[in-house]
Amino acid sequence: MGGGLEDFEPWLALWNLVPEGDVMSMPVTRSRLLPVRAGDQAAMLKLAHSADERRGASVMAWWAGQGAAPVLAFQGEALLMLRAPGDTLAQKVRAGQDDAATAILCQVVARLHAPRGSAPPTAPPLEKLFDALIQSADPSLARARDVATGLLETPHDAVLLHGDIHQGNVLDFGARGWLAIDPWGLMGERAYDYANIFPNPDLASVTPDRFAARLAQIARAADLEPARLRAWAHAHAGLSAAWHAQDGSDPATARAMLAVLEAG
Repeated sequence: MGGGLEDFEPWLALWNLVPEGDVMSMPVTRSRLLPVRAGDQAAMLKLAHSADERRGASVMAWWAGQGAAPVLAFQGEALLMLRAPGDTLAQKVRAGQDDAATAILCQVVARLHAPRGSAPPTAPPLEKLFDALIQSADPSLARARDVATGLLETPHDAVLLHGDIHQGNVLDFGARGWLAIDPWGLMGERAYDYANIFPNPDLASVTPDRFAARLAQIARAADLEPARLRAWAHAHAGLSAAWHAQDGSDPATARAMLAVLEAG
């Protein structure tokens, strides 16, 4: 068993959990995960590192297993959810099954966006997410910044968004089907939840042909106007590049996506 269990111990005691693996740290959010056994169920205990991640727990609970992993308990920084026995959709893409993976993503997003009988938890507007791009002075991001501004000023079909849907955040839960994890929780145009599909799961996915195929498939499956969906992909690629500039990480995928979208 790996180290770092001390922060998990109050939650292990509260919910009568048994550790079943090592503590893992998420590379971007720095939240930590611990595989556990909750009675006869395989579960994952997550300790959120930020207020955004804690909000994600309340969003997961509101979805109640419809499109997202079922939540067994949550309190404060801790979220206990069912653990997926299978792979992520990234494996399907790398095995040459991109159309199948994209179809599953569209089905999952549709379930997350479906009307529910209660009001969603409070979530910040999508506009806040785009601060890094809107405030960027980088001239190479000017087109993406203009596209994002235009979209945000003319919102369509506002829903509670996952905010970070991609092939690595949708897992195979066996008989329960494919379900999402790790939402950010934002209020905004539903088309945005499809934008992060295009540059993932890795740089190999970013080609003009792959983009065109995904655009046509997603627009058809989600009943979205292709031009507006393309615009959201453009805005998201610019946002991703702005984030990379802020934290000094590798912008190759975001820049490649921008090149595909701004070609010609």
